[in-house]
Amino acid sequence: MKCVKVPLKELNDTRIKLMENGLMNMEYRIKAEKEFGYIPINDDIDDYEIVDVELEEIKKVPHNFSELLEGELTEEEIENLRTSFDTIGDVVILEIPDNLENKKQLIGDAALKFTKRKSIYMKKSAIKGTTRVRDLEFLSGVDDSVTIHKEHGARLKLDVREVYFSPRLATERKRVMESVKDGERILDMFCGIGPFPIVIAKNKDVEITAVDINEAAIRYLDENIELNKLNGSIETYCGDVREVSKSFNSKFDRIIMNLPGLAYTFLDVAVDLIEEDGIINYYEFSDSYEQGKKRLEDACRKAGKEVEIINTRKVKSTSPGEWHVAIDGKIKKNS
Repeated sequence: MKCVKVPLKELNDTRIKLMENGLMNMEYRIKAEKEFGYIPINDDIDDYEIVDVELEEIKKVPHNFSELLEGELTEEEIENLRTSFDTIGDVVILEIPDNLENKKQLIGDAALKFTKRKSIYMKKSAIKGTTRVRDLEFLSGVDDSVTIHKEHGARLKLDVREVYFSPRLATERKRVMESVKDGERILDMFCGIGPFPIVIAKNKDVEITAVDINEAAIRYLDENIELNKLNGSIETYCGDVREVSKSFNSKFDRIIMNLPGLAYTFLDVAVDLIEEDGIINYYEFSDSYEQGKKRLEDACRKAGKEVEIINTRKVKSTSPGEWHVAIDGKIKKNS
C-alpha cells in the first residue's frame, strides 16, 4: 500500500493535514513502528517520503440494513425493500415485498447479522381473525418465536406466532400511563398480552380488568403479571368482552379500546360501562379524527350521554393516507 513515511512524533499532525486535504486513504489502518509511522494515501504527494508498506484493511461496518445488502441486491431492489422492521425482544419481523421473495433468505441472513438478534421471521399475511395474529415464516437464526420484550421497565413475554403485539405503540402506552391517576378502575377491552395493563399497573396504584378473546394472549398476560413487580392489580378474563362484561358489577373510570379495526362496534358496551366523567381511550384506522369523534358522539347520544373530546393524535401511519388514530373522550350524562 502506498504510504507517507514520517517520524512518530510527526504522525498525528501529518495525519490531520492529509485528512483535511482529502489525501489520506481511509480504507486502511495507519501503521506505527519503532521510529516511524506509515499513513495510507491515495496518490503520490510532493514533499513527503513515499514508501510501499503492507497495511491492514479497515472492515466497513454497515450503518444500516441497506448498506449490508449492497453488492448483493441491485440499487432498485434495495430501494424496494422496506428496511423498517419490528424488533420484539430478540425476535425481528421483516416485511419483504413480493418482488424480493426469491431473495428472502439473503435478506433474512443480513437482518440477523445487522440486528444481532436471535430469530428472524418475515410477514406472510396481514393481521387476521378475532385473535389478531398473522402468519410468519422463519428465515434465519434460531426458530424460536417466544421472547421477552422490555418496555418502559416492564417485561412482556409472548409468542409472536400466537399473539399480536406492536412495539411501535410504546410511546402511546407511556402517554396513556402518564395520564392515569392512582386509584383508577380501568378496563382494557382488547388487552392482548397486556402491554397497556402491565405498563400502567407497574407505575400506578390502580385496579385493572383485562379482557381478550385470544386464549394464548391471556395465558401470556397471566405470566407477565408474575414477571413484573406491580404497584396496581390486574384481573384477567378470556372471552368476547361483550359477553364477559355482563358479569361485571361495577363501572370504570377509564376504558382502553385499542382494537382499531373493530373497536367502534363495541362503543355501546364501553359507554354503558364508563363512570360519570370517565375517560375512553378510543382507537381506529382513519384518514382523520372526524369519523372517530362522530362514532363516540353517536354512541353517547344513544345512551343519553355526551362526550367531551379532550385529546386527539396520530399514533402511527398504517398506509398512505391512513393512520392509527387515538381519540380521548370524557363521558358525561346529558345536562
